[in-house]
Amino acid sequence: MKDVVIEIVKRLVDNPDDVDAKEVEGEQTTIIEITTNPEDIGKVIGKKGRTIKALRTIVNAAAVKDDKRVTVEIVEPDRS
Repeated sequence: MKDVVIEIVKRLVDNPDDVDAKEVEGEQTTIIEITTNPEDIGKVIGKKGRTIKALRTIVNAAAVKDDKRVTVEIVEPDRS
């Protein structure tokens, strides 16, 4: 699932090399945390959040097949 999210996000942004994702497995839910170049965060979110909402819909539709819950979050990259 993480690889699908990375591929979709890479096609949306200007700096595809800066895109990364991490899966955090929970008891009932898997969280996919996306990090990208700070300049590209707006492109991932989209106007009124439509792009990230569409991405979440795609991921949830795919996760239903595996009887799982998946959430997609955007996190700020470490600046250290």
